[in-house]
Amino acid sequence: MTTPFKVLGFCGSLKQKSYNMIALKTAGELMPAGMRLEITRYDDLPIYNFDVQEKGFPATATRLREEVLAADALLFASPEYNWSVGAPLKNVIDWLSRFQPQPFNNKPAALFSCTTGPVGGARGQYDLRRILVQLGVHWLVKPEVFIGNSASKFTDGKLTDETTRKFLTDQMIALEDWIKRVKRLVA
Repeated sequence: MTTPFKVLGFCGSLKQKSYNMIALKTAGELMPAGMRLEITRYDDLPIYNFDVQEKGFPATATRLREEVLAADALLFASPEYNWSVGAPLKNVIDWLSRFQPQPFNNKPAALFSCTTGPVGGARGQYDLRRILVQLGVHWLVKPEVFIGNSASKFTDGKLTDETTRKFLTDQMIALEDWIKRVKRLVA
């Protein structure tokens, strides 16, 4: 039996009852048997500052780098803030972009977003794709998952909307195939 692909999950919201975190955990439950999700934390990561970096990378940044390097793939669940990527997730990217070798390079990745508005985070997703592609991330293009009007799709801390659960299931199946394809490509 082969070892399941390790997928490192990033939630772009630090909010305790974040719809994105609930959806990220749900995506982990919906993954095929050949994958397993580990969700990372970074709420103690300081704002990126070169002066801090010169004194040494914070322990959280170094841990995140090691987690990304050890992962077979990345999964991002991120809300949209002011039509773009939120500061917490952008800060992680800014810190990790400073490491050499680049931990994001040649990592297969997928993303989805939950927002309370009708657009579902599309603008934030497109910015996140643009930011990480230049660091070497290989994005899963389809299926895209935008979970708009999120408040109506969650009940008592669970993702209960069956259509949304199906979208996430389809994306997780596609991500497993994408990981295999990218691994062959970069081998």
